[in-house]
Amino acid sequence: MTDLFDQPRAFPYYDESASYVTVGGRFRQWEHSGWKAESLSWKNSCYIHTGLSGPVVCIDGPDADKFIAWLCTNSLKNFPEGVMRHAVMCKDDGLIAAHGILQRYDNGMYRHFAAGPWALYKGMTGDFNVRVWMEDMYLSQIAGPRSLEALQRASGEDLSDIAFLRYRTTTIAGKTVEVGRIGMSGNLAYEVRGPIEDGPAVYDAIYQANREIGIERLGWRTYLVNHVEGGFPQQGWTFGLGQSYDPGFRKWIGEDHFALHGQRTGSYDPADNRARQRTPFEVNWGSAVRFNHDFLGREALEKAAQSPDQRRTVTLRWNAEDVIDIYASLYQQGEEYRTMDLPTTPPWSHGMLEHADRILKDGKLVGISSGSIYSYYFRENLSMGCIDEELATPGTELIVQWGDFGRRIKDVRVTVDQFPYLTAERNSDVSPATTA
Repeated sequence: MTDLFDQPRAFPYYDESASYVTVGGRFRQWEHSGWKAESLSWKNSCYIHTGLSGPVVCIDGPDADKFIAWLCTNSLKNFPEGVMRHAVMCKDDGLIAAHGILQRYDNGMYRHFAAGPWALYKGMTGDFNVRVWMEDMYLSQIAGPRSLEALQRASGEDLSDIAFLRYRTTTIAGKTVEVGRIGMSGNLAYEVRGPIEDGPAVYDAIYQANREIGIERLGWRTYLVNHVEGGFPQQGWTFGLGQSYDPGFRKWIGEDHFALHGQRTGSYDPADNRARQRTPFEVNWGSAVRFNHDFLGREALEKAAQSPDQRRTVTLRWNAEDVIDIYASLYQQGEEYRTMDLPTTPPWSHGMLEHADRILKDGKLVGISSGSIYSYYFRENLSMGCIDEELATPGTELIVQWGDFGRRIKDVRVTVDQFPYLTAERNSDVSPATTA
């Protein structure tokens, strides 16, 4: 049996207390200085996180441009090297199959980061003249108000010229790295990427150069707090990827993959596949859908765009008394409510989750809530809810049915609030010159 500590990894081991977890068959950092300190990092200073490291889909060949255009809902005209796109890929039914950062290089090659193997599958089984393969890469996210300073301290170079959704190369720890301005914290954030074997040295150089400014190592336990605060729906937690529901893909990758990765929790019936999938419009990614080219799922999305029964994603702020009652049930006789883990529940410690709780308004089903996080910064429980559009106004009061199907259910009062919840100094708005 292979020792997990011998796997290629994106981070170094330090001689100190830390915890680790296996997620999706990969060894990940779980927690370092504790979830409270880690969840404050992207407000007070910055963090470094490597949880999205792993296989990256690569595409080239004579039909690479045509293949990518067919696969993505985005319009990808004027896509030079140095530019990033949040590429969304759908199935025929218009439900999201994969998404992630897409880059095109001057040699005609594409990389699709942290998106799963959907593009690999379509390239290997389709009729396009393309070559598709996977590269094992580290992906270190550095996020927070001092993230630019942190990268400049590690690289010794002025990086303030890197605009939002742009990237270029620099050198850290003697390694050539890509630095892109993107992240999941909502505020100023960057990604540093390169071959997996360079990951530990680059990570260590960034961390050691910035300990005096309070950089935190963000673990998997707290990672999704920033997604909910920052307004970034996350595949495998906020919603399930449609590739998991495609019969051809399931046969191609093997059912053992889903036994390892998949779980279904929440008050929605586990057999309800639709409750665990989303269209781009339902997660507020309508700007990534352009009907100026033919792409997989276009017909279904054209119909969805015209449907009067639209839903969209909002922030739900949970009633504190109802959350306290959930914990109180642990001290009472009989069946307790589903326990709420801190700071993320369900915890993302056993692979992909597809948690879906029913949302009611006056007893009528009006949407789906995806898990819950406790924000130590705001002292609130929050979740992302995909709800009927006419209810998406801040201040609307709803009910989330917290629990598991067939088990004891707690009706939690929630209020629709601003989306995203964390609005200060959004990455897309901050002038890099002001942070240098």
